[in-house]
Amino acid sequence: MDNRFTEVNRELLLCIGSLDPRNSFSSFNNSKLVRLAQFYPEDFSIQDLELLPNQLDNFIYNVRTDNDLSGLQSIGDLSIMMVKTHRHIAYPLVYLLVELVLVLPVATVTIERVFSAMKTIKTYQRNRMGDACLNDSMMIYIGKAIFASVDNKAILQHYQNMQNRRIQLSSITSSEKNSTTR
Repeated sequence: MDNRFTEVNRELLLCIGSLDPRNSFSSFNNSKLVRLAQFYPEDFSIQDLELLPNQLDNFIYNVRTDNDLSGLQSIGDLSIMMVKTHRHIAYPLVYLLVELVLVLPVATVTIERVFSAMKTIKTYQRNRMGDACLNDSMMIYIGKAIFASVDNKAILQHYQNMQNRRIQLSSITSSEKNSTTR
């Protein structure tokens, strides 16, 4: 793990592993889960961080004594179980941790894709690109499948009908419009 992840990422992964429900939560670690919550200061207030250890203790005692919950194999199963048994209401801070853990891989992949797209778009030649232009270019690059389905002539016609512009766009004749509908 040393070569592939930063120290913060390693700590985050170890904290997430403390929420693993297999073998009756044998990996459960209260202090690591509190540390996980500290990674999300916008989601956990200071009061929440003070309440979390007690809520985690009560939660783990509750689920370990319930024989119906002994077969959980993943954090996804844990979240489903919490909703079915209304434990997401009884332990809202624990459920928030579960939600954050489930969303983290998706958010990480999305961010990696955005940075990859930025490397493609903002090359050495385009280094002076402003934020607005970069944002617009990234939106088009990331959503290229959506933009590929848009008819260019419809866009051109929309701008042709606008009044205030510096130069006149080449006109779209009715014969060109009819040829696209065939």
